[in-house]
This record gives sequence, structure tokens and C-alpha cells, in this order.
Amino acid sequence: MKRNISDQLECIGFTFTMICLPLSPGWSPSKVFPLSCAVQNYAWGKVGLDSEVAKLVVGGDTSAVIEADQHYAELWMGAHPKGDALIKDNRIAQRTLGQWIADYPACLGSKVKDTFQGQLPFLFKVLSVNTALSIQAHPNRELAGRLHAQFPEHYPDNNHKPEMAVALTHFEGLCGFRPVEEIIGFLKSVPEFHALVGNEAAEELLSSIGEAGRTSLALKKCFTRMMNCEKKVFVDQLNMLVKRVTEEAAVGKDTSGSNSELLLRLHSQYPGDIGCFSIYFLNRMVLEPGDAMFLGANEPHAYLNGDCIECMACSDNTVRAGLTPKFIDVNTLCEMLNYSPAPASTKIFPSIQDPSDPFVYLYDPPVPDFTVMRIQVPASVRQYTVAPVDCAGILLVIEGEATGTSAAALSDITLSRGTVLFISANESVSLHVTSPSGMTMYRACSLL
Repeated sequence: MKRNISDQLECIGFTFTMICLPLSPGWSPSKVFPLSCAVQNYAWGKVGLDSEVAKLVVGGDTSAVIEADQHYAELWMGAHPKGDALIKDNRIAQRTLGQWIADYPACLGSKVKDTFQGQLPFLFKVLSVNTALSIQAHPNRELAGRLHAQFPEHYPDNNHKPEMAVALTHFEGLCGFRPVEEIIGFLKSVPEFHALVGNEAAEELLSSIGEAGRTSLALKKCFTRMMNCEKKVFVDQLNMLVKRVTEEAAVGKDTSGSNSELLLRLHSQYPGDIGCFSIYFLNRMVLEPGDAMFLGANEPHAYLNGDCIECMACSDNTVRAGLTPKFIDVNTLCEMLNYSPAPASTKIFPSIQDPSDPFVYLYDPPVPDFTVMRIQVPASVRQYTVAPVDCAGILLVIEGEATGTSAAALSDITLSRGTVLFISANESVSLHVTSPSGMTMYRACSLL
């Protein structure tokens, strides 16, 4: 009978001891793996398979059940405590992405790990918007700290929340204050709007044209006057306006000077809401697939309709003032906003082709927390490498199919519409593209 080496050593007087060396804290058996991501069913979301979120969910998991009458508003791809992504590979001991990053913070890349205290600094999302989201803005870090200290039930953390939206379908939103000339035009053509702002504030705005400092102060006065109107006053004026434009449209009059189509749509969604009047202050944005807007601190905005990619700093801080059933903080919003009027065209955030990869377009905002890449692999390309970068990233497949291989993955990965991959810092993924029409993917990371 054969004896093992320890038995043999004991026979000649040696004691055998097995020594287990501890693994490096940055070591992991797999650094690239698929995720199953959290869905948020907010009431403003699109319903059933009308929702891009629902389509991506079922694309990424054919066993997923999509309910025809359920709202599918947001897909959260990240490690946020309210929607920590599940790791789909059961060979990995950690259940969620947040747990995995906590155990292997080196996956973030040294710069991101040190700068953001071992946390993934962004939350990557898909939004499917059916009815308008609130008129809102996000605080800078200083204001976020104060709001969190004073009202933690409404402002749950002390972080800023810059964000970027990239359209997946035809997408509508509001962003930033219109040029003063446009606002004055509405004050003249929409008497109900003028009534809420008042003669004094309207005249100050008119007389401030050409002087940027005076214009900002006058604009703040106009907006604050409107937002602080007594409820009965603004409800009466809103009802009068809706009645007037409805009657004028019925007899064939041009009501575009009252922005009537959008007004009636918002009023049908949020009847009697002061936010309906915000369309006369804020730029109406229309984005086509690939177009983006960046929403920095204190920028007033609202999403109205459509599907988009969204990336943001990992925060829940939102100051709201209309078009919402949630907590409204009018005074804080009016004090914090950026009252710099500018045309809608200046709010479009450009993408730049990556000089090292002609298939990658970068949306690189002026914040360290995140960068978004759009990866457009043409039909003529069968082999493509998702290049390594010095930070962790999350990859979402919007269109196309491929087989992915990586030295950092436990096995080959099948990619199709809705697949979400976590890619650790300095790791690459080689794709063998199998779809005849190429691939469209979005990747979020933090390029410090």
C-alpha cells in the first residue's frame, strides 16, 4: 500500500506541517464577470416592454418575467446600497458587487481607490421615462454637506451629484435657464405666466438685458416670485391658461407662443402643479440617440420623456420644486440655482472620438467621478478588444452579440443585448462579434 509523503516523513522522524500562505488582499480568482442589476419601478417609468429598461433586462436574462402593467423606470448598474448589483457567476464567493469591491479594493485601480476611499465613485443607469420627473437640481459638495447635516431624512449623504444623460431613443428634457429674450417673450405672450412673476420683477428682467450680473439677480427674483406664489393663485392662473390654449387650439389658432403642447402634456400628468410654468423659464432639450447633456451642480433640469443612459456620482441628493409627489424644498432650490441664461444648444455635451480607438466616443465631463464611453463596433469588424484602463468600469451591451474572453475571467462570457459586465482596472476583454450588424455598448469608468 502506498503511503503519502507526510506518512513517509513521519516514519523517518520528521514532522510534516502544511503551511498556508495568506493571499494578497488585492488578489481575486476573477476580475471580469457579469452582473444582474437592480430595477426600480417608479411610477414615472415606461410600462412593460415599452420600456428600454425592461427590454434590456429580458435581453440579459431570458428567464426574467416582464409584467405588462408594471413600470420599469431605472436599471441601476453599480454598488449603491439601495441597488447593489448581484454577481451572476456562482463560482465567486461574494454575492454582490459592493461586497466584492470591499474585499478586493485594488480592482478599482490605485488612483480611484485612494481618491474615493475604496468605493466605486459612480452609479451607471438606464432610464425609461414615460411621465416627467421633477423640476430639480443637485447640490455641490459644500451645500450637500450642510443639507445632510440639517435634514438627513431628505438629503441622505454629503456627496455632490453631477450627472450626465446620453439619449438611447428620442429624448426630451428641460435644462438650464433660457436666454432672457425668450423668457421675456413668454412674459409678453402668456399673461397667466406674467401674473405669477409680477410687473416689478418682469420689468427688472427686461431692463437688465446686456448686464450679466443684473440679469442673474433679476432672473432669480422672477423665478423665486413664481415658485413662492400662493397655491390658490397659481392653480387659478394655470387653469385659466389651460382653458385658454385649449379653446384657442379648438378654433384653429396658433398656440405655439404659449408652448401649449408641452404645457397641456405636463398639466395632464401633474394637474395644478407649479412646475407646469417652469417651461417658460427652462430650455426645452430634444436629444437624439448619442446626444448628451451634462447636469452640473445647481443646474435646474427635468427629464420629460424617452430612454437614456445616465451616469452620476454615487449620491441620492436631489432638491425638488415641482412635477413631483416627493418632498419639495422651494427655498433651497431658489437659493442654489445657477441663474446664467444660455441657449439650449450650449447644453448639449459633445462626445470626442478616442484618438487611440476610432470606435470609442468619450463623454468626459469636468468632474473626476465618471466618464462615459460609447463603443460603436461596425458590422465589418469581427474581432474587437475592450481596452484596459487604469480604473474599474461597467460595460452595458445595447445592441449586438459576441463571445468575450479575458485572462481575468473564469470562463468565456456570452454578450448580448442587456449584458452588464464589471471589468476591473487594467483588464481587457477580447470580443468575437457574432451579430451581423456590429455592436453598440456603453462603458462607465473614472478616468482620473
